Amino acid sequence: MKIDTHSVDILIVGGGTAGITVAASLAKKKIFSSITILEPSKVHFYQPLWTLVGAGIFPKESSEKREADLIPYGVDWIQDAAETFLPEINTVLTTTGRKISYRYLVVCPGMEIFWDQIQGLKETLGTSGVVSNYSYESVESTWRAIHQFKKGRALFTFPNTPIKCGGAPQNIMYLAEDYFRKVNIRDDCEVVFASAGNSIFSIKKYADALNIILEKRGIISWYRQNLIAIDGKNKQAIFKNLDTGDNTTLAFEMIHVTPPMGAPAFIRRSPLANSEGWISIDKFSLQHTKFPNIFGLGDASSLSTSRTGAAIRKQSPVLIENLISLFRDSPLTAKYQGYTSCPLVTRYGKVILAEFDCDGNRCETFPFDQSKERSSLYFFKKHILPLLYWEGMLKGRL
Repeated sequence: MKIDTHSVDILIVGGGTAGITVAASLAKKKIFSSITILEPSKVHFYQPLWTLVGAGIFPKESSEKREADLIPYGVDWIQDAAETFLPEINTVLTTTGRKISYRYLVVCPGMEIFWDQIQGLKETLGTSGVVSNYSYESVESTWRAIHQFKKGRALFTFPNTPIKCGGAPQNIMYLAEDYFRKVNIRDDCEVVFASAGNSIFSIKKYADALNIILEKRGIISWYRQNLIAIDGKNKQAIFKNLDTGDNTTLAFEMIHVTPPMGAPAFIRRSPLANSEGWISIDKFSLQHTKFPNIFGLGDASSLSTSRTGAAIRKQSPVLIENLISLFRDSPLTAKYQGYTSCPLVTRYGKVILAEFDCDGNRCETFPFDQSKERSSLYFFKKHILPLLYWEGMLKGRL
């Protein structure tokens, strides 16, 4: 069999938020002779919108565009997936047998969702009140379950792994609870946030505000509880207490599941990964810790910040500046400070905007208290952020 061989200046593994953003920015600079994106998917999703899709605000189709329409001018797209990294010889092998050699490599494949790590989830997702916003195929089932809910227990889970869009599991809970109030069934409902975490949020200022909301609206928080199994037929969920190891079974009428996530398998088994399976990069320069002509960013990286598109928006300019510095044999001086952002949709028409860094310091943009629920921030989340995504980030306007 003849092996299809390519040689490029810059190879970008992953054509999601990070990959398109970096490619578009680099293409504008016209420094490198060839830039190639390696990405198997035909469709690109703006996943932060799925919270609002699951709440019946948008159709899911508004979150998608064709990948081909987003590839920047001057950038090549190989519709294939990475299989093996051979960094010692600057080569990536793909699942279809292509051999791609590179001068510089940018790795940003996003996260893999481990649906099968929760027993019974794959078999029941989208039925029996078992729903999730973390899939294009299942997101509409969330709204059906909320809309059809009449009484009983509504469970919302958060796993014991890092996840993308860390606020999304509680966003849909707040929206569901608000909808139950709007249709006058709240007195017949028990709303429970069952989280493997220690608290509602990691930053005290925002946690304090959210705890007040939980108390005022009668939402039950249940921490250190990790969902391990679902019995859809009998509508029961089994949780493991992460401190004691004990299991507890809860009945539900509906359950919104946030599944476990991690780096893709081809990253975890590669020489690019650290001991935990993430792309091992310096937290400031975004350069690989072992291979200097490799950089990483985004959800599959070893960065300790919350995994969001807002984080990628701040990581991308740092990576680009340092990549160009390396090309010019100059010191890598650009530093990522760990910024991320999390719009918390606390009800229909209201948002708390959390902005912080990996050390827990607040990095707020607006000249007012962003821990207060505001309709202006909801407008920002609903209308401005998607525009900034499609017409700003993905076109290299950082």
